[in-house]
Amino acid sequence: MYRHFGEADAARTSPLYERVAVALSESDEALRAIESAPARKRHPAMILAALHDLALAGRAPALAAAYAAADGDAAVDAAIDMLLRMADSVVAIAVRRQTRTNETGRCAVLYPAIAEAARRVGANAVGLIDVGCSAGLNLNVDRVGITYSNGQSLGAPSSPVQLSCSLVGDRPIPTRALPEVVARVGVDLDPLDVTDADDARWLRACLWPDQPERVARLEAEMALAATAPPLLLKGDAVDVLPDAFTRVPADALPVVTTTWALSHFPLESRLRFLHRLDEAAAGRAVAWVSAEGVGVAPTIPTLGDRRASGHSIIGLAEFDGSAVRAEAIGRCWSRGRLMSWLADS
Repeated sequence: MYRHFGEADAARTSPLYERVAVALSESDEALRAIESAPARKRHPAMILAALHDLALAGRAPALAAAYAAADGDAAVDAAIDMLLRMADSVVAIAVRRQTRTNETGRCAVLYPAIAEAARRVGANAVGLIDVGCSAGLNLNVDRVGITYSNGQSLGAPSSPVQLSCSLVGDRPIPTRALPEVVARVGVDLDPLDVTDADDARWLRACLWPDQPERVARLEAEMALAATAPPLLLKGDAVDVLPDAFTRVPADALPVVTTTWALSHFPLESRLRFLHRLDEAAAGRAVAWVSAEGVGVAPTIPTLGDRRASGHSIIGLAEFDGSAVRAEAIGRCWSRGRLMSWLADS
């Protein structure tokens, strides 16, 4: 697993993690230390993030220096030494945490889809409810600037967070602006607060240290989120959603968003999640915007695409009383770095 992670996953974008992961795969002592963690916590992304967290906390200065200098040889030696000396600390972090990588790059997909939901319902204001929110960065979708490869732009052109997205196909995205966002609510089993030093450090630790552009963007995203922190609700989404809906003013459209979150739910929970949306729509219109793997989001058409096809479906479902209208409005790749808009707007 560690060799594959290094040679197949990290090799494309992180020479440091390629070197470290392969070295760990070749060290019997390091592997024994990793095996002291529960099986579900032994993934390379988790263990490397735990090591990185300790380095950022000042507890592993040699590893921090190697990462800062992008010195692969020094990083290998420091990572193995640290893992052998501090295995208990590494495992403790891995057990307590989940890997987090949902920076606001997903906003390039969410923005036009949420705006389309508001248009269809005729809403002048929306309340955002992000399921699987991590630190709630996606809840700032209206506060970032987004530029598409065809020259179109959405969002806030003067925002410190600027994103780009490549469009696939010749259909432009709709350029209408989001209505006023009057509520921002995140739902997660273990939400992270960007104003908490430990949580903010963990978000940094989950990024690979030799990807300076991602690091700089995350810093800008966390700074933006800290100026108006969202409401974060902790718990299972199916249980917490009713409370989340009460946080959206009655004259605003609740828009629930899921971005690659439902794949972590068993099928029964996905269906219960859908039932929660239906229940909330008994007294008001509700919209659900999703970016999920093919066939993952209940009721969202798959366009005849095959599961595990390498792309995801952008879905829009509108709930209004007993009526549910669900449509696939696009496809996207690489967590929103590329997208294809399909809906007639």
